[in-house]
Amino acid sequence: MKQLVLASGNAGKLRELAALLAPLHMQCVAQAALGIAEAAEPHHTFLENALAKARHASAASGLPALADDSGLCVAALGGEPGVHSARYAGEPLNDGRNNAQLVARLAGVADRRAHYACVIVLVRHPSDPEPLVAQGRWHGVIQDEPRGDGGFGYDPHFFLPEEGCTAAQLPEARKNASSHRAQALLRLLELLRADA
Repeated sequence: MKQLVLASGNAGKLRELAALLAPLHMQCVAQAALGIAEAAEPHHTFLENALAKARHASAASGLPALADDSGLCVAALGGEPGVHSARYAGEPLNDGRNNAQLVARLAGVADRRAHYACVIVLVRHPSDPEPLVAQGRWHGVIQDEPRGDGGFGYDPHFFLPEEGCTAAQLPEARKNASSHRAQALLRLLELLRADA
């Protein structure tokens, strides 16, 4: 595969995935550049949504497609916001409102454990019976006060004890080496090498 479609409209995700895929010398094209609309994400799991997005982009482009679905899972909230992370505070999408909703839901809650989850799916063609699936998790805790101006989504509130900072304070290269998306992509690369 020399070219594949990245099935996402999220600019932050596209930047991160393109940087992580750069060493493979694959040409990654955002689906929007090909005029492909975003797929619906009606499912309850990251896996089902990622698979639906990958199949949609592959069918519309005729190319292999890679899609991820990811989000923040907070232990004390039963895994919320989960697959609804981007729309936690409703439409229109807004990171600031989502973060405010999260902090409000955790008011008075002592257990702040959380993790980012990512599922990446690669399909070689729209009806691929054996899509490659890889997962990653990045553990941290939610803090009330935002810190840092890097990253996107919940990064300013996602504190990483082992780093001593939030995900929004991490240098981009460091985030790209340790994030949930990086972990999932490394696993995907292992699967690609085994599949070659």
